[in-house]
Amino acid sequence: MPTSRRHFLTTSTTALGFPALLRAQSPAKTLRLAIIGCGGRGASNLASLLKDPAVVITALCDVDKNHLDRAAAQHPKARTYRDFRKLYDDPSALSDIDAVVVSTTEHTHAFATLPALLLKKPVYCEKPLTHNVHEARLITQAAATAGVPTQMGTQIHGLPNYRRVVELIQSGAIGDVTDAHVCVSRAWGLQSQADAEANKDRVHVTERPTEAQTPPPHLDWDLWIGPAPFRPFNEVYYPGPKWYRWWDFGNGTMSDLGSHWNDLPFWALKLDAPLTIEAFGPPAHPEIAPATMSATYEYGPRGDRPACRVHWHQGATKPDVWKSDPLISTWSSGVLFVGTKGMLLSDYNKHLLLPQSTFATFTPPAPFIPDSPGHHQEWLDAIRNGTPTGSPFSYAGPLTEANHLGNVAYRTGTKLHWDHKNMTATNHPEATRFLQRPPRKGWTL
Repeated sequence: MPTSRRHFLTTSTTALGFPALLRAQSPAKTLRLAIIGCGGRGASNLASLLKDPAVVITALCDVDKNHLDRAAAQHPKARTYRDFRKLYDDPSALSDIDAVVVSTTEHTHAFATLPALLLKKPVYCEKPLTHNVHEARLITQAAATAGVPTQMGTQIHGLPNYRRVVELIQSGAIGDVTDAHVCVSRAWGLQSQADAEANKDRVHVTERPTEAQTPPPHLDWDLWIGPAPFRPFNEVYYPGPKWYRWWDFGNGTMSDLGSHWNDLPFWALKLDAPLTIEAFGPPAHPEIAPATMSATYEYGPRGDRPACRVHWHQGATKPDVWKSDPLISTWSSGVLFVGTKGMLLSDYNKHLLLPQSTFATFTPPAPFIPDSPGHHQEWLDAIRNGTPTGSPFSYAGPLTEANHLGNVAYRTGTKLHWDHKNMTATNHPEATRFLQRPPRKGWTL
């Protein structure tokens, strides 16, 4: 097939990492976005997307009227909704929407994302992509069928440091990687820690409150609960990010920060589905995700890459190599790759090859992964030009599944042998109850 001039320009400039060149050649196509979730991460995503002058907001949705009203004041021409199901049921609104941004709470991500994919509209969804394994598989498959640009909100994926680390690992700087240790010092998210300092009496409740409080007038509590089992309002759940640690609404630190930290070994080592997952920590609480836990994933060979293990260390846990090495121990969080020729330690913004004496004269490979124009801009460029995104659902879905499986192994207290194709733990059928849940009446996938 002859190569068109437009196709040549698109593919060649993208390969060189110059998507901005395409935008400079002609005015950017206006993109009309629906924003589902306008507060917290939603407000941040909205601000980032509006850096593109050709973005227009045509629909806004939030269960919290305060969030909705603030966004509507900035975009007075946008249609407003409290219930995203009504947005998707409104033909007039859908005709004015090119793409959808989902920044709701974790337990409603799949429910807000799937209708857009079924309508073949591009979707940007905050991390974690879904609330459980079944939802992750469903969204991954729906995105493949839709064939539209998608992006999960792992903004760290777009930073230069992760790219340089991936290049080092994949070019063999430290040889074959046998183990990767992911250490995350904070639990339930940075905001939750700050909130805990101000609200110690409420945030650290460890049992479901029996007291039913009146929801604030600006919050539609029934819509906020969405597909989760209903429970009366209590201030221990809302506002975010208090809900992160409650199993019914979130999955604690593993799915929250695992989306960022496990992203690096998943990318660098070209991981897919784990063969086994085993987790350790205090006895699983029926209501609340743990502050401290660890997990080990075993992965088989992938192409020319040998089998390896990924170890998750959350909260107070650290591997022996982390505690014994005087340099590594100064890092509170990071990813340590252990290879046959050395080690590589990285956090979000910097990395070190170890031992430093071994790599004193080492020359890193020439960069071969183009720098990102910006995590949100990647998605906008993909819609306009067909260029790739860094965290499409084809990648983010399996990453999300793996994170959820760490929690499933923790909650079952059993080393799971995972049959990826059939989505089952072959040695522990009881794990099925943690892989999915039936939605509340009125909600469906």
